[in-house]
Amino acid sequence: MISLKKPIEFEWDEGNLDKNLEKHKVSNLEAEEVFFDEKKRILKDILHSGIEERYLIIGKTKAGRALFIVFTQRVDKVRVISARDQNKKEYLLLGKDL
Repeated sequence: MISLKKPIEFEWDEGNLDKNLEKHKVSNLEAEEVFFDEKKRILKDILHSGIEERYLIIGKTKAGRALFIVFTQRVDKVRVISARDQNKKEYLLLGKDL
């Protein structure tokens, strides 16, 4: 399991600023909440890592919404690539105990 340095800072560029809200109904603030979930799980995304390493995080928001997030770390900041609800397979494999 991978852990993140604290405090966590986020980087939102114009290319992904509202993408997750429009596509998956997940706001940037809601996506950020998952990083502070004490039961979150972070895994390396081996299939999609290329020039930069990508990671997967599964956790819950303050309201209890179970999210699946793909992100990368750039120096000391987290850049969220995608944020959406967990699907059934992800829930059963990774998020059931959250």
